[in-house]
Amino acid sequence: MKIATEKNNTVFADNIKEKLISVRRTAKVVKGGRIFGFVAVMVIGDGNGRIGLGMGKSREVPQAIQKAIEKGRRSMIKIALKDQHTIQHPIVGCFGASKVILIPASVGTGLIAGGAVRAVCEVLGIKDILAKCVGSRNPINASRATLEALSRMHTIEYVNAKRHGFNS
Repeated sequence: MKIATEKNNTVFADNIKEKLISVRRTAKVVKGGRIFGFVAVMVIGDGNGRIGLGMGKSREVPQAIQKAIEKGRRSMIKIALKDQHTIQHPIVGCFGASKVILIPASVGTGLIAGGAVRAVCEVLGIKDILAKCVGSRNPINASRATLEALSRMHTIEYVNAKRHGFNS
């Protein structure tokens, strides 16, 4: 059930935000002409640490977007944010030829990131971060590299428990 639509953002009743990262058109040449297909990449999150990435393919854009949303909802993971505004520590994520560097920032810095990394951070609920894409800026690979980095991030409590033993 859709409630409100913001700029490139859709908010649903269960507080799930959806953001369109990219739509690509592909063409298949056949005897009668060209057959066009579309690939949509969506990022889905609750703005509170849960996020999923989905990619959908179809002959029409709305169907591709719907498929991407469904895949994104199924692939949601939980990310531990620091003070609900930034990430725990600096981290680098790689996927394909894309490399994303994420650095935590103090309150009030803002979301300094571009393209797909910005979309992922907005939907996740990160308000203060510094990010840089190195290498390929392909939106699909950049968003996957961002998710890969965020999924490897650990909290201070987890690191302390790992260093000093889980029984302590």
